[in-house]
Amino acid sequence: MSEQQEPSWERQVLEKLVVTALKEQRKGRNWSIFFKFVGFGWLFLFLAVIVTWHRGDAREGGSRSLGPHTALVELNGVISAGDNANADNINEGLRNAFKDKNTKGVILRINSPGGSPVQAGQINDEIKRQRKLHPDIPLYVVVDDICASGGYYVAVAADKIFVDKASLVGSIGVLMDGFGFTGAMEKLGVERRLLTAGANKGFLDPFSPQSPTQVEYAKQMLGEVHQQFINVVKQGRGKRLKETPDMFSGLVWSGEKSVELGLADALGSADTVARDVIKAEEIVDFTPHEDWAQRFARSIGAAAGTKLGSYLEFKLK
Repeated sequence: MSEQQEPSWERQVLEKLVVTALKEQRKGRNWSIFFKFVGFGWLFLFLAVIVTWHRGDAREGGSRSLGPHTALVELNGVISAGDNANADNINEGLRNAFKDKNTKGVILRINSPGGSPVQAGQINDEIKRQRKLHPDIPLYVVVDDICASGGYYVAVAADKIFVDKASLVGSIGVLMDGFGFTGAMEKLGVERRLLTAGANKGFLDPFSPQSPTQVEYAKQMLGEVHQQFINVVKQGRGKRLKETPDMFSGLVWSGEKSVELGLADALGSADTVARDVIKAEEIVDFTPHEDWAQRFARSIGAAAGTKLGSYLEFKLK
């Protein structure tokens, strides 16, 4: 009997040793993972600080060590508070470009189908302000593929507009878009229950039948914003504009045709404008690039704004 118990005792001791060893190994592995995680965290933080510092230096005139140059600011994509092409971002780049002591001229390169009239108007205003503050530094817009609606609203504040012959330019109009679901709701047997305090609080609700009075009011507001757009274009282009009956109808034109109509001034690219017009071939990019924290904060704010105004939004596009 004792001979049978002895192996059992040894087995138990061995099992305890193995379990203890495994526990110690697991603890060691957990601590190793923890320290690696902390190490990677510190490395990430260090790199983030370096990148942010480098970008901040560029935004605050990091080109000081360079000679005379052309400053470049990029406006790409939809002009919106929630996108990179927002007024805060573009205006920051413009301010830094103008205040750099080696800047001989500024190019705002636009490739945008339009967007928010508010954001576009704020950029337009900042361009005019910077031109007054720095009368010896010209600002030229260079159009890539498209400069339409809100993009063109921005462009007309420039001293001159340069385009490619195949660029798309114009679309001077305003729209308010959405969907109506009343027909689908009737087929599905869905009843809309909307309670409001204020006769027009459910203005153009997509789940309710359209109100002729509200539609007429919306058209009136669209007309007001459209007229503001037209006034900005006429003010910016002045006598260069060769007005036609359909110029402010929302149509777009090729870059070549836009020069004929006075919507643009000449054909050119960023390189040719820097070299032949500004006479400073070296181009320095002053476009701000948001870090992940800034993008996250902006996306939260934009999401809140979109939620509140999802069914009522003017667009220059």
